[in-house]
Amino acid sequence: MWTKAVCTEAMLNETRLIEAAATKMMQLNKSKYTFACLLASVFAFFAAGTMSSSAIANATDAKIGFVDRERIVRESAPAKRSQAKLEKEFSVRKADLDKLQKQGRDLEITLQKEAVTLPESDRMVKERQLSQITRDFQRIQREYREDFTLRQQEEFVSLQERAQKVIIEIAEKEKFDLILQDVVFFSPRVDITDKVIKALADK
Repeated sequence: MWTKAVCTEAMLNETRLIEAAATKMMQLNKSKYTFACLLASVFAFFAAGTMSSSAIANATDAKIGFVDRERIVRESAPAKRSQAKLEKEFSVRKADLDKLQKQGRDLEITLQKEAVTLPESDRMVKERQLSQITRDFQRIQREYREDFTLRQQEEFVSLQERAQKVIIEIAEKEKFDLILQDVVFFSPRVDITDKVIKALADK
């Protein structure tokens, strides 16, 4: 009876020892795993830092230029030629429109001056004439503006294409890595607008 109890106690002690050893092993493995993860994180952090520093260094070494699109449209020779071309193209229609506007204004002044002395029938005739002139003027003005805007856009697209070619030529010739147009801020050091305007003068 006693021997059986001793054996049972011994078995229990052995089981406890095995469990303790297993727990110790798990804790050790967990510590190793945690340390490995920590080490990997440290390596990843320094690797990211190295990559960021490298990216910054590469960005610093890059040759960057800026072109002011608004100046190209205002100051370049092709833009000025396009504007002169449009003014000449629409000059006759503009003169006709101005003439019709003056005619309506003169008739309106006449009606105001002669409102009291002008016979009712004559006044009604002139008012109808003024209404017709006003309608004609509004219609012709609307058509004029639509046609002018369309032609202006066509000339603008043509100017953009020519400017784009010039910018690419300058970029390739002077080994630029990047040329920007629409930015929040730029340094005068990277502004190549004058070069583009000068190159466009010969196109």
